[in-house]
Amino acid sequence: MGIVAPPGSSLVQEKPMLDTAFVTGSPNWLDLGSPDTDAAAAFYGAVLGWQFESAGPQAGGYGFFRIDGKTVAALGPLTGEGARSAWMVHFKTEDIEETVSAVTAGGGSVRAQPLDVMGEGRLAQVTDPQGAEFALWQPGRTAGLDLTSAPGALLWVELHVPDPVADITFYRGLFGWRSQDMETPGMTYRVLSVRDGDQQAASFGGAAPLGDGAGGGVERPRWVPYFHATDVDSVVTSATAHGGSVLMPAADVPDVGRIAWLADPFGAVFALLRPDPRM
Repeated sequence: MGIVAPPGSSLVQEKPMLDTAFVTGSPNWLDLGSPDTDAAAAFYGAVLGWQFESAGPQAGGYGFFRIDGKTVAALGPLTGEGARSAWMVHFKTEDIEETVSAVTAGGGSVRAQPLDVMGEGRLAQVTDPQGAEFALWQPGRTAGLDLTSAPGALLWVELHVPDPVADITFYRGLFGWRSQDMETPGMTYRVLSVRDGDQQAASFGGAAPLGDGAGGGVERPRWVPYFHATDVDSVVTSATAHGGSVLMPAADVPDVGRIAWLADPFGAVFALLRPDPRM
């Protein structure tokens, strides 16, 4: 196992990597599907310091992970037959029907058609042409997460697929994303930005080729969330003590920071990043 898909020096910028001023194509929601929501809530509470709050009996077991009362992610039970525990990154759209049509036109597929979520927004579940699953969120009362880029919160998302160039073309058709190539040892990493504003300041994630050892040997296309960790090594230790596993050990990446890849007790993959203090 080695470091794969380091975000790279283009992350060194004055703005937070992600903020909550969500625009079209921004990651604006994140949730976890788990076969045991109580155990998952306990794991992430112990490891990342999150508090879990149920959305109520009408929500079917769905609820929110919070830090100081601010939502940083959400959690719900697995519902699909044969579904595996995984983190699901949601991207903002202003017109979910139009974006779903663009998904199918671009060679992707729709797992769940748009539906209203109790007035909070509209949700659709889709898959890109190379098999990476993601979701669409059209805001209603809920614009998205309350907190990003702070300790314990989401600060970067990363796409791992066999052909990043082709997949970026697909996402550009949905959201107008831009990409910037960055050469790293053994691969080209592509930094992703929303369509408007300074390209570096508007970056929110990256894309990397899925190859031997990518993601610590996890070999299926996916979006991976990175959470801000002020002490990556201690979080890794806590995760293993609470039943998680290490997919990529903590390591320093020049001009980026210290990163690690983990899986929770049910196999959901996530990553940690302590940004370089010079950022």
